[in-house]
Amino acid sequence: MRKRLFASIILLLPAFAVSVSQAKTINVAAGPGAQERLQEALILAEPGDLVALGAGRFELTDGLSLDVDNVTVEGQGAGASILDFAKQVGSGEGLLVTSDDVLLRDFAVENTKGDGIKSKGANRIVYHKLRVEWTGGPLTSNGAYGIYPVESRDILIDSVFVRGASDAGIYVGQSRNIIVRDSTAIENVAGIEIENSYDADVHDNVATKNTGGILVFDLPNLPQMGGRNIRVFSNIIINNMTANFAPKGNIVANVPAGTGVMVMANRNVHIFDNVIGDHGTANVMIIGYPDKFDDPNYDPLPANVAIWDNQHLRAGWAPAFPGGAQIIAAFGADLPPIFWDGAGGDAHAPAVADNVPAFNLGIANPLAGRETAKPSLLAPGEIPAALPGIILPARMEAAVR
Repeated sequence: MRKRLFASIILLLPAFAVSVSQAKTINVAAGPGAQERLQEALILAEPGDLVALGAGRFELTDGLSLDVDNVTVEGQGAGASILDFAKQVGSGEGLLVTSDDVLLRDFAVENTKGDGIKSKGANRIVYHKLRVEWTGGPLTSNGAYGIYPVESRDILIDSVFVRGASDAGIYVGQSRNIIVRDSTAIENVAGIEIENSYDADVHDNVATKNTGGILVFDLPNLPQMGGRNIRVFSNIIINNMTANFAPKGNIVANVPAGTGVMVMANRNVHIFDNVIGDHGTANVMIIGYPDKFDDPNYDPLPANVAIWDNQHLRAGWAPAFPGGAQIIAAFGADLPPIFWDGAGGDAHAPAVADNVPAFNLGIANPLAGRETAKPSLLAPGEIPAALPGIILPARMEAAVR
């Protein structure tokens, strides 16, 4: 009886438990043939394996892909192991991950024609101590996204550096249970963007010299909408004044230069304990979705946005949106650091408890023209109950300790 019971238990063990016991390290060195050798390693890897990148510059001509669960790809450091896509053919991403329980750490991706590192449908993925950079600085020809997880659950982005993305440096879309922390986004259009996602903590990051520092958006006509429950806290969001270099037609091409935090059509967004300043447009901007749409399930209005205990530096001296100069002239001074377009009227007003004035443009319908504006100062609001913090599986946290 005991032998039969033991045999039954063995049969019930998850497959990965057996695979991990046979885990191996696959070493890949830089040098001639790196494209074929690295892609072969990613194909032949089995659950539990480590693909170890050597020091040096890996000159690659095509994108890489990983679709095996429970694999670690690890370099010798973001300044030592460099995946160089300067000679990439085509416009795909540098590395595409479509499997679960993947850990990416300690390497760099440079000058991809498309996105830097993309993961799609990859649950429990960890991005740690990575660098994604377009070394020529902010150019429209750069790839759209640096770090780009989408359609996933349980995402940890920790201690990464991204520079030069023509859309968003760190972007998380249509996902749930997300942490972005201890990372730096510089000279991107959007430094950090959380889009159409649920339950995210964005904290202890530095966003500087982008067009917009941190964006929290919800857009129509996507499989997951109704973005909500986002906390943006303890970040340094300074001097995001880079001219917008996104390709025309991209939604972020409409982000005004000089925007610290921008919330569009999202709900239950809490912005607190940040240092925000040196933004010509606004330190914090809350708006409705400004374009026509045909999705009957989409709500274009922001709701339950709360702003408190932030330290504000100068803002509002050069608002880079249509009619900004006229509003400044009518206002007679720099605009207040916090700007709400008035979308949805009083029922959708953000709750502001920072020790700075907030401005209401007074356009209740986001599709209405600026001539309908009824500008005024926004009265302070009552801060709601705190949102719960994000808790990720313990093994994900253990991977970055």
